Amino acid sequence: MSQTEVTIWQEIAEVKDAVSQVLAHAKQLGASSAEASMNRTRGLSVETRHGEVETVEFNQDGGLGISIYVGQRKGSASTADLSPAALKRTVEAAIDIARYTSEDPHAGLADAAWLELSPPDLDLFHPASVSTEQAIEWCKASEEAAFAYDARITNSEGASFSSHQGLKVYGNSHGQLVGYPSSRHSLSCVVIGEDGEDMQRDYSYTVARELGALLDPAQIGREAALETVQRLNGRKLGTQKVPVIFRADIASSIFGHLVSAISGGSIYRKSSFLLDKVGQPVMSDKVTIIERPHLKQALASSPFDGEGVKTRDLTVLDKGVLNTYLTTSYSGRKLGLPSTGHAGGIHNWLVQHGDADLAQLCRDMGTGLLVTELMGQGVNTVTGDYSRGAAGFWVENGQIQFPVSEITIAGTLQQMFMDIQAIGKDVDPRGGVLTGSVLIGQMQIAGH
Repeated sequence: MSQTEVTIWQEIAEVKDAVSQVLAHAKQLGASSAEASMNRTRGLSVETRHGEVETVEFNQDGGLGISIYVGQRKGSASTADLSPAALKRTVEAAIDIARYTSEDPHAGLADAAWLELSPPDLDLFHPASVSTEQAIEWCKASEEAAFAYDARITNSEGASFSSHQGLKVYGNSHGQLVGYPSSRHSLSCVVIGEDGEDMQRDYSYTVARELGALLDPAQIGREAALETVQRLNGRKLGTQKVPVIFRADIASSIFGHLVSAISGGSIYRKSSFLLDKVGQPVMSDKVTIIERPHLKQALASSPFDGEGVKTRDLTVLDKGVLNTYLTTSYSGRKLGLPSTGHAGGIHNWLVQHGDADLAQLCRDMGTGLLVTELMGQGVNTVTGDYSRGAAGFWVENGQIQFPVSEITIAGTLQQMFMDIQAIGKDVDPRGGVLTGSVLIGQMQIAGH
């Protein structure tokens, strides 16, 4: 074990001690039950623009939050100060709040049987000792590669590098006290291109748990430049209905709307278009979604959720049929269901795909729209209505013909979900939803 690893585990032990103090004090003050958690992050962030250093930041953030239950009354408080006096004041504040809140029959800790008491090692901690000078060089190299790629790249909004490590500790009055370290490194570049009177901007980025897994800075610069110049001289389209491909890097947003619609909070509030849909088809039979929380080094891996509940493999959708809602202990009790371990979000959704790459999906589509950017927030998961600004490329005879801008794509999530015809193998690994490009049979385009 390296010295860095020894140090982080010593730090986790110190935070566990603070959590234990908080829980013990809560019990002394009459709490029926309590839970406390702490996230702590530190690292380096650097930004350059035109090769000049814009910012250098050394970050250290963190705070401890506690929730206390007095019967069915809940009070919460937090502190960034871990001194014994500050911890004591935080507990007392939470107790005071609990005494004045209304009783809620569904409030309380997650059931003891659901908890993760021995978290597996998911290989999430790969700290890197990156000097400020090295980080600046990587940012400069990314920008330089972008400018060298094409003369139409005339300006830069900058390149950014970030390297952070941190820890998460959670404990409760069931006797659970667990924690683990993690790391994250990233590099991005944003540039501006001009051709005549037209000006466009775009970007590229790379992110990973391990520094060595990042793409080369020059590659990120070239990708940012390519994305930008491809968008120059975009045309509007006439209003029409056509097939649409969501490129892999934005296709995850489609499944993000599914996450919102099947979250326990949306279901018990009856604010979802997918009420009472478990066991029924809600997407095309081309779609199977498997959650894998324990993938080694994955960006959304976690051994337990925000309530200490053990995360587990889950088939969310099986050939379009919805198998489960995503519940926390609270939303689960409201619905009469167990927690699925989703306090804090999802954990590595693997969207099953076919054998076609993006070029093949375009050929399969024939004529239609390839969307590479979405704008605006016109999505209503209560009704399913969908309308967003978009940009991308017009495709005819399976080949990209010209860039497209200043259009709106519209439909309903119900129709879009059921009309998914294919999912490509060009999976984007840079987030919590791992999906390839998605071909939808028909959507409304509003143009000139």
